[in-house]
Amino acid sequence: AHAQDPTRVGVAVVDTFVWQGLASVAIPGFTINRLCAASLALLGALTRWPLPLRRWATTALGLAAIPLIITPIDRTVDFLMDSSLRKLYGTPGEPPTAH
Repeated sequence: AHAQDPTRVGVAVVDTFVWQGLASVAIPGFTINRLCAASLALLGALTRWPLPLRRWATTALGLAAIPLIITPIDRTVDFLMDSSLRKLYGTPGEPPTAH
C-alpha cells in the first residue's frame, strides 16, 4: 500500500540515503581516520619502531576498531535523525527504517 504513495517512497529514499551516508560512510570514515592518526602519533612518540611497522600497526588498529564502532554510530545516527530530519517530514507512526 505504501509503494503506491510516491511522496512516502521519496521520503523513505531520502531517509535511507542520509542514514547510510552518515552511518556507513562519513562518521565511520572520520572516526577511523582520527583513531589511526592518533595511534600513529602515539606509536611514534612511545616506541622506536620503524615507520613501516608503525603504519602496519596503525592499520591493524583501525581495522580492529570497526566492529567496536558500528553499534554506537548506528544508534547515534538514529537518535540524531529522529531528533532532527525525521521531525521535518512527520510521517505518522514510525519513521522509515534505514537498515
